[in-house]
Amino acid sequence: MRVKTIVDEDFTNYKKPAMFIGTISCGGKCCIEAGIPLSVCQNDGWRSCAPITIDDNELCHRYLTNPLTKAVVFGGLEPMEQFEELLTFLDLFRDTYDCEDDVVIYTGYYPEEIPDQLHTLSLYENVFVKFGRYIPNKPHRFDPVLGVELASDNQYAANVFWPFWRNNEYANQHQS
Repeated sequence: MRVKTIVDEDFTNYKKPAMFIGTISCGGKCCIEAGIPLSVCQNDGWRSCAPITIDDNELCHRYLTNPLTKAVVFGGLEPMEQFEELLTFLDLFRDTYDCEDDVVIYTGYYPEEIPDQLHTLSLYENVFVKFGRYIPNKPHRFDPVLGVELASDNQYAANVFWPFWRNNEYANQHQS
């Protein structure tokens, strides 16, 4: 997987101790829509960092041998822009390593913008997605699913595993 950063023990992005994996790119949709420079983005510093490639098996091993971590968090640019790599990691994590620990994906997209990705993710248990753009000057919001404060009150997280997702307010309003 190509990444910008790995934080082996992160205590800020989820209610459980997590390994944080910073993904490699973002088109800047939050800043573009808000009409602000990309430099305002909290992740802008990572844009100039060279990506590194790390084997998914090595990532899994690194996570599983850490007795503190209980979740994996993807964020820090836009994970959905490298969805296939994320999915390859998730398949390995679940199937080969038989690990059902929580996986959290921070995205600036809204559910209606990524229906195919959500359908795929809904097949996995314990996958949580934080939705919504960063909007400057909006109040922060505590999210009970993630157990952390989010930067804008339009952002929220949901368990996207199908039995939960089908009962989600968004899913009920947008069923085909």
